[in-house]
Amino acid sequence: MARRVENRNESTLTRMVDSVFAFVRHAEFEILFFLFFFIAYILFKDITSRPEYNQVFVKKPDGGPELWPF
Repeated sequence: MARRVENRNESTLTRMVDSVFAFVRHAEFEILFFLFFFIAYILFKDITSRPEYNQVFVKKPDGGPELWPF
């Protein structure tokens, strides 16, 4: 892997931006892995917070017996 020759004439801002891009290129898989689980957590939390979802666990189907058949 060829390393870029640093030029001291570059501004500090340019070097900082280049180092951030280098980090993102290096850690791309880990960043996407974290984002996948974070987005899945947010969606799951949103779905399970709805009252329709919570009633699945509370109501007994057809007013059936006290114990579930399974």
